[in-house]
Amino acid sequence: MAHGRTFEIAVLPGDGIGNEVIDATLPLLERAAQGAPFSLRFSSHPGGALHYKATGQALPEATFEAARRADAILFGAMGWPEIRYPDGTEIAPQLDLRVRLDLYAGVRPARALPGTPLPLADPRARNVDLVVVRESTEGLFASRGRGELIDDAEARDTMVITRRGTERIAEFAFRLATRRKRRGRPGRVTCVDKANVFRSMAFFRKVFDEVAARHPDIEARHNYIDATALDLVRKPWDFDVLVTENMFGDIISDQTAALVGGMGMAPSGDIGDAHGLFQPCHGSAPDIAGQGKANPTATILSAAMMLDWLAERSGEDALAAAGARIERAVDAVFASGRIRPFEFGGSDGTKTIAAAVASNL
Repeated sequence: MAHGRTFEIAVLPGDGIGNEVIDATLPLLERAAQGAPFSLRFSSHPGGALHYKATGQALPEATFEAARRADAILFGAMGWPEIRYPDGTEIAPQLDLRVRLDLYAGVRPARALPGTPLPLADPRARNVDLVVVRESTEGLFASRGRGELIDDAEARDTMVITRRGTERIAEFAFRLATRRKRRGRPGRVTCVDKANVFRSMAFFRKVFDEVAARHPDIEARHNYIDATALDLVRKPWDFDVLVTENMFGDIISDQTAALVGGMGMAPSGDIGDAHGLFQPCHGSAPDIAGQGKANPTATILSAAMMLDWLAERSGEDALAAAGARIERAVDAVFASGRIRPFEFGGSDGTKTIAAAVASNL
């Protein structure tokens, strides 16, 4: 029986396949916690596009308060293309949570799992193990809800880069690279910007360099966003940690997910100084919702990230050990070659994949 601290996890399943991948993941977390010196208590809360359609609320205040009070947030997916706000934008409560909880670091790992088919034929693609660190509270996204439409002839959105925002995301990236270096990674941070064109990006790079000088044991590099898009196809194994502005990070994190098999394989965390939200990189996938075809791997790996983050905050090493067990179980499933999700041309759905991971726990 588990003893010690109980960690409160606010679960926001959301829309579409969000519910399915969350339902597949929670039993794995419960299994990983069995006999551990900690326990996990889950509480589920409504929100999302379908909830907005039914009630007029995309993120009820009670849901926000539960998320704010929790030790961590496990998020499925929210949004539905046909359901939009009056201004034409999609329902995206995850963006509201980032701003209201100050989740400034979007952490998007991309690691090639053993046995998975990869789009790049070069055998070095098997060595891809990188993390995109995306500043998630400003940049071009600072214009969300504030853009101008002038006389139906011109639209403007403003890029916002602040010293505070850039310093803390750069510090986060260097601390992450330091931790990864202890685990055998190169210890390298690449600043991804467009400093040759935009004053805001030149400022981003300037502040990055100031932070880099405080971390002499970590190699600091620069790469323009367009060159990065090229190099992520040409030599992605050369990257370790990439740090970038909000919109650039939004784009290249999808690209890095493609390098390791697609969005169904891509976990993420939205992390601040006081809160952490963990979710798969994919959306609600209305085209396959309710069919049991969704790949839960990204959500399962996001849950492992959550445990590792809770361990770092609490000092409870058993949490990190449980997260590592989940990751090893996922690796073993795909290394066996017996499981093949639909996006890889197979026929193994949500429940089959989750059951295979459970059997390896």
